[in-house]
Amino acid sequence: MDQVMTQKPHEMLAATLSDEMAAVNTLIRTRMASEHAPRIPEVTAHLVEAGGKRLRPMLTLAAARMCGYEGDNHVKLAATVEFIHTATLLHDDVVDESGQRRGRPTANLLWDNKSSVLVGDYLFARSFQLMVETGSLRVLDILANAAATIAEGEVLQMTAATDLKTDEAIYLQVVRGKTAALFSAATEVGGVIAGVEEAQIKALFDYGDALGIAFQIADDLLDYQGDSKATGKNVGDDFRERKLTLPVIKAVAQATDKERAFWTRTIEKGRQEEGDLDHALALMGKYKTLEATRDDAMAWAEKAKTALQSLPEHPIRQMLHDLADYVVARLH
Repeated sequence: MDQVMTQKPHEMLAATLSDEMAAVNTLIRTRMASEHAPRIPEVTAHLVEAGGKRLRPMLTLAAARMCGYEGDNHVKLAATVEFIHTATLLHDDVVDESGQRRGRPTANLLWDNKSSVLVGDYLFARSFQLMVETGSLRVLDILANAAATIAEGEVLQMTAATDLKTDEAIYLQVVRGKTAALFSAATEVGGVIAGVEEAQIKALFDYGDALGIAFQIADDLLDYQGDSKATGKNVGDDFRERKLTLPVIKAVAQATDKERAFWTRTIEKGRQEEGDLDHALALMGKYKTLEATRDDAMAWAEKAKTALQSLPEHPIRQMLHDLADYVVARLH
């Protein structure tokens, strides 16, 4: 099999956009520097160098390039998107009291919660400086809106995560905040700075939105049926952390009184005993909620691909199409 065929879509995107991604990384390092507080670059470097896929900034570069953009503001916007993402990760790990991210100790564990929160604030401020430098009020509006939606989603998740009244509509709102808002803003601003027509900007937004939702639903499903070596999480972490995600929400919606009492004890009250995870999985099996969740993820991936149809013919468009398939290909 030749090399190109075995490359994953995000790797092909990374290769195609390698020069611009290098410029983004350089800009990120430059803007992380702080002459007065060396703790800032220490903490941010730990996260930024952790080797994530850099999917969100890549989406901004891809959208701009696909729409024929030729300036360099897309590099600033891609760095902005990564800063917003990194800031939310720093804050998330404090809120979730996490000890690990991408297989490494989290910043709040290595330093402390105060450093994580304050460095996150610094990155948000830096991201706004970068946006302003593009001179586009519309871009500022889109990304500021995304930052607000992300925070809103996190606050909503805190109250909704252990409340059995949380239904699929609320779950979708949380997912839009937590994941999809930054995906859709990342793709949308690429089109805005390229100056394409409104219908195409809307298509870019729709693609990012649907891709982000498919991505998060897939992630939540893999928590219950993934390979822990591949995902870096243990099966059932969400259950142990009492997070109401789609597979459980679907099971609760169909539960008998006895089953509902089980979900109330384990999720709402957090009184978990030996064998509870197996029982939870058995209930999901009874109502086929893992299959139904997989179907939902696939449907969102299809929506993402449909949104691409009105965008310019371009090799990157095909990569974005394949990326939507790849996000759900991990689901068997």
